[in-house]
Amino acid sequence: MYDHFYGFSGRPFQLTPDPEFYFESSSHKKAMSYLGYGLNQGEGFVVISGEVGAGKSTLVAHLMERTNPEELTVAQVVTSALDGGELIHVIAQAFGIHVEGKDKANALGAIERFLQEEAREGKRCLLIVDECQSLDLTALEEMRMLSNFQLGSHPLLQTLLLGQPEFRRTLAQHPDLDQLRQRVIASHHLEALDAEEVEDYILHRLKHVGWEGRPTLRPGLLPALFEATDGIPRRVNQVMNRLLLLGAIEEQDALTTEMLEAVMEEMGSDTARGSSPQPSPLSIEPSVEAAEPATEQDIDSVPATEVAALLAQRDERTAELEAALSDLQAAGTTPVSETAPVLEEQNEAEVNAVLNRIEQRLEEQEQSFRHVLTMLIEWLEDDKSREAA
Repeated sequence: MYDHFYGFSGRPFQLTPDPEFYFESSSHKKAMSYLGYGLNQGEGFVVISGEVGAGKSTLVAHLMERTNPEELTVAQVVTSALDGGELIHVIAQAFGIHVEGKDKANALGAIERFLQEEAREGKRCLLIVDECQSLDLTALEEMRMLSNFQLGSHPLLQTLLLGQPEFRRTLAQHPDLDQLRQRVIASHHLEALDAEEVEDYILHRLKHVGWEGRPTLRPGLLPALFEATDGIPRRVNQVMNRLLLLGAIEEQDALTTEMLEAVMEEMGSDTARGSSPQPSPLSIEPSVEAAEPATEQDIDSVPATEVAALLAQRDERTAELEAALSDLQAAGTTPVSETAPVLEEQNEAEVNAVLNRIEQRLEEQEQSFRHVLTMLIEWLEDDKSREAA
């Protein structure tokens, strides 16, 4: 929605890694240098670690754009809690090797034959394993064993390991990983962006989609955004997405620190509700009991059920507020001569309390409706099949 309102050619702060938006911070530049050195060696392990959302996957996507598929065969694996045998089968499938129904020994044999064939054709093979902190020790040991495969004196496989800081600590300290540590030829930890880099990062992404100053970024906004996100790129994307969406909903041509505060408060409410960074409308009104996971069929039925119920609640609140305001207006039109005795007896504190309650409910209604609208727009834009809606 906001991309159309502001005239962007695309969505500059999407959460999925996109090498077109690659931004080279000082830490990313060092990481690319280590990766370049490691790939030139053609063997062993290269380790890249970083906090969740630091940009590891985007870094790899950028690296893949710079490789020649005629010279380098790449397999990418995003791990869950796999043991050694399971990981071997997943790696084989990532290289396109059919190992269904085979035991681990036969799967290993199939992988070795594949790597030898690639080497004979003049190709090198690179295995990229993401989320390595989820692997158990047997899986890490199996990857070390894969690095032993050779054709003559020529190593057949190089591995790039990506993980969160706990993986870096495990690799450095665990006594059973000494042999794997000896195979690591390059390692780097991705740091968060600093305040200046956050500003450059945001402007870089905006300009990539044709931003020409609309919306304007009011003074103080970008430093406040750095403080709110700690310089983690994915958090910056999350907040900027919400901020631009709020600006489009309210038809604002400028983004302000006040709008950022509203967005952060709303995102904090999402967290308190136990929702994900991009919740579906099913999670807007939480129940007391834990809800069952929403199926695709459940989600497809949301506009006709949950959203309708939420809008009905909004209309009911509006009617109550309008009635209360009408009563106050009616009281204001009564002749002074008739109301003077009443006004003298009226408790001023009660009047103020009524007005405060009305203002509070108006604010709650606005926040609730804006939250519903934001969630609905994000849900619709999250799937291309719903774009027409």
